[in-house]
Amino acid sequence: MPDDAVLSAIANWGPRFTAQGVDSSDFARVTGGIERWEDWLSSWSANGDTHAALAREAEDRGGQRTAGEAWIRAALSYHFGKFVWMLDMDAHYAAADRAVAAMTSAHRLLDPTAERIAIGFGGATMVGNLRRPPGLDRPPLVLLIAGLDSTKEEFFAAENVFLARGMATFSLDGPGQGETGRVLGIRPDFEAPVAAVLDVLCQREDLDGERVGMLGVSLGGYYGARAAAFEPRLRAVIISGGCYDYGDLIRDRPSHSLATFMHGCGASTRQEAYDFAAQMSLAGVADRITQPMIVVFGKRDRLVPWQHAVRVTEEARNAQLWMFDEGNHVCMNLTYRWRPQAADWLAQRLREAG
Repeated sequence: MPDDAVLSAIANWGPRFTAQGVDSSDFARVTGGIERWEDWLSSWSANGDTHAALAREAEDRGGQRTAGEAWIRAALSYHFGKFVWMLDMDAHYAAADRAVAAMTSAHRLLDPTAERIAIGFGGATMVGNLRRPPGLDRPPLVLLIAGLDSTKEEFFAAENVFLARGMATFSLDGPGQGETGRVLGIRPDFEAPVAAVLDVLCQREDLDGERVGMLGVSLGGYYGARAAAFEPRLRAVIISGGCYDYGDLIRDRPSHSLATFMHGCGASTRQEAYDFAAQMSLAGVADRITQPMIVVFGKRDRLVPWQHAVRVTEEARNAQLWMFDEGNHVCMNLTYRWRPQAADWLAQRLREAG
């Protein structure tokens, strides 16, 4: 019989995994063979190794696209093996390195114009992946902001939605996230790292720095709203599954989520984590948001009460709420209902901004 952590993972994570590109049969097979949370990482890493082997075989045969798609599945397997698994940080970081390497191989085969960019911030370096739509000299740009446990390696499918509509994408590992999280902890004032990113990207000749939008998901929804309040270079914003006040939620986090937050903010005790989370609020901030903004939310979100989304929408000056009664966290079970539609909306807003 699987332990409680594994049962919770199986019950709640399937839509997110498959929406981001994990094969549904892989999810059923891998999770079906796990009984202890301790075995989660090794099981998903083994699945990643399987897809990595398939990628190498396909490339040896000349099947470039098949190989690239297999590398995507490998990257996601490594990522989702470690994303909230904090039992052995050496093993966690080893899987993270494999996810980064697999995504690099996928870019080489599927989108060779993809560019890894390092940006100095806070005495360290943030990293992100820039992709550009083919055939456009200076496309508008969309920043993709991850949540507590997501990283740039999770965003390939979401990037494609924006690229298909003529927008470049930059998926950021910000403070407390992915590779950057190894050198920089979580920042409640996420407008600061976003400003550093825009200082670099808005100067590029191959991007239109006057037309920049943002998508922030989960805790990245808080980050995105916070950045929009202080960063006028963001012309339109989409947030999905974001909270209004993380301090209100921290005591009710699942154990693996709390452990992930504690690691990300450098807290050594629960109380330190609670005190840090209390700084992460949009009170006195949301009413500074003047850009057009869509707030996507699901009433079945088990991590953030839907009232948080209502409050953000009411206080922001130019926001509209897309509330889905059947939606889960980030509405990952309904991406077809909001992701392409929100991308259409953002493309139009950025055209108008030009």
